[in-house]
Amino acid sequence: MDGTALVTVPMAESGVLAKVLQAGEALGRDSIDLDPALRELLGPNARLPKGDRVLLVPLAGAHGAAGAALFLRRPDREVFRTEDRQVLCELAAHAALGVSGSSPASPTPAPASTPARRDGDRLRFVGAATRRISRAMELDEILTGLCRAVVPTFAEAVLVHLREPLPVGDERHAGPVALRLFRDERFPAEKDPDAVPFADTGAAELCEVRPGSALAEVLRGVRPVFTDAPAARAALAELLAENGEFAVPEGQRAILAPLRGRRRVIGAAVFLRRPESAPFEAADLLVAAQLATHSALGIDKAVLYGREAYIADELQRTMLPETLPSPAGVRLAARYLPAAESARVGGDWYDVIPLPGNRVALVVGDVMGHSMTSAAIMGQLRTTAQTLAGLDLPPQEVLHHLDEQAQRLGSEHMATCLYAVYDPVSHRITIANAGHPPPVLLRLGGRAEVLRVPPGAPIGVGGVDFEAVELDAPADASLLLYTDGLVESRLRDVWTGIEQLREKAEATALRAGPDRPPSLEALCDEVLDMLGPGDRDDDIALLAARFEGIAAGDVAYWFLDPEDTAPGRARRLARRALARWGLEELGDSVELLVSEVVTNAVRHASRPISLRLLRTDVLRCEVGDDVPQLPRLRRARATDEGGRGLYLVNRLARRWGATRLSTGKVVWFEVARP
Repeated sequence: MDGTALVTVPMAESGVLAKVLQAGEALGRDSIDLDPALRELLGPNARLPKGDRVLLVPLAGAHGAAGAALFLRRPDREVFRTEDRQVLCELAAHAALGVSGSSPASPTPAPASTPARRDGDRLRFVGAATRRISRAMELDEILTGLCRAVVPTFAEAVLVHLREPLPVGDERHAGPVALRLFRDERFPAEKDPDAVPFADTGAAELCEVRPGSALAEVLRGVRPVFTDAPAARAALAELLAENGEFAVPEGQRAILAPLRGRRRVIGAAVFLRRPESAPFEAADLLVAAQLATHSALGIDKAVLYGREAYIADELQRTMLPETLPSPAGVRLAARYLPAAESARVGGDWYDVIPLPGNRVALVVGDVMGHSMTSAAIMGQLRTTAQTLAGLDLPPQEVLHHLDEQAQRLGSEHMATCLYAVYDPVSHRITIANAGHPPPVLLRLGGRAEVLRVPPGAPIGVGGVDFEAVELDAPADASLLLYTDGLVESRLRDVWTGIEQLREKAEATALRAGPDRPPSLEALCDEVLDMLGPGDRDDDIALLAARFEGIAAGDVAYWFLDPEDTAPGRARRLARRALARWGLEELGDSVELLVSEVVTNAVRHASRPISLRLLRTDVLRCEVGDDVPQLPRLRRARATDEGGRGLYLVNRLARRWGATRLSTGKVVWFEVARP
């Protein structure tokens, strides 16, 4: 269009359009008054728009309706939703406030004392206040922002009552609606020491909105009202002064504004002025409406954000180990840090999985991305890794199956992972890598080194062979496994970060002294302290393991032929080992348990049976055979000749279990040491 055409539309005082403008409510296709109002506005011969893509919104000014806005969408667009209607109503209200402060017939600026100038000041105030409110993300920040914007420029005090509990989304709470007064003791009145923002007004702490009451009617009306009318005054007294301690202001010195969220009223705001202050004007109702609407939408946003943050925290908490296990021969510590408060869920994870033979699997991984999807993929890969570890597969085979699982989840999902298995008996560690940063080994005495492990390709690439290396794991050495968020950022590349990590670990060990390793908890904290203000671009998972090992003198190992004499020989060997370790008082119970487990193995095995005793904080016995079927505990009948061995093991042992191996299975039990 080249210009703006001014068209005069005659409006009968008794017509439908006048009634619509006076009511101040938006009209859509759900109203029977829409078509008659459109005919008056557009003319009797105008072609009326069809469908739910038309909305007629009055411009409700300070002194009545200043006009109307007609919003239209093409047939190929979506229909107007409830949220769209609310946004357009607020735009219309904002426009009405501006229209009331300007006049086409007066192009020159109005003097400072004129109503037009005051309306212009109100418009600028509303813009600044709504920007301040909309910047906040949390409930306290939004309401404190409202108070700081309003006091003392617009009012001397603001009282905000919110529903308890605040509704989230479409959920509905049964029972009566209750409003609780919001209090923020942190807020100081900066400009006016005598102002009362949320403070000691004596207002009722909790108010129940009874159906049919004056307060319920005002809240149903949606728009702010002065409290000089009897009904509004009764509503204010009901909200604030049920205990009789609060003095309801006289005249137009209080505005009661319902707080309407996206779907329902979520509370009420009361703007108060002292008796000696100027009363509110009609245009101030528009200001209060804008403040109430933006505050309510901000509260809705904060509640949803809080719920999402809670879900994110719970999801991340359940995805990661709640506590670390305490396997014999190794000490553990771990840390997890999200990238930021706004991205609490990521794809980084760590895990510690006990394996047969007192071995332990140490896992750390990183799914690319920061989202609920990344966390969900991480959870599936972590569960898959735990399942594969239970099968006692070699580390490179675990990574191979993880790669297949990632490809089944989708070609766009990729991850890095490092899988290591530590054997405290042999003092060796086997490591396989899938595109992950290499671990750092800190030896006793303070020397740290970056372990040379094949880098491998990330999980999800497909068609890649993974390699494993076996390295020494000396006693009192510490192994650091981590994700790239610890060593890589916008300020440094990954290898620079790894070198800084190595130097930090060495410095921490030197402070502990040459003869003892540093505390794992202190080591983790010191390592995380290397992060600067600009280094938190990614999630960080850190797993530290101290190798203590199991001494050769605490291990007894034999092979037994699957013969009828094997249980008797096993009992004798076990008793000799217990005598050597000074544990003779466990002899009777351990002999019985060893005999029952070995007897079950002899019954089905075709190859030699392994028997191993380990003395740690408990006495552990492991019996291995070449039969993959796992035993199951069952209650034998009185006529059965067997089936009672595992029942005795279950009653006498502190713990017991069975693990399937690639070569068969291992049945183990533990007995508490005296």
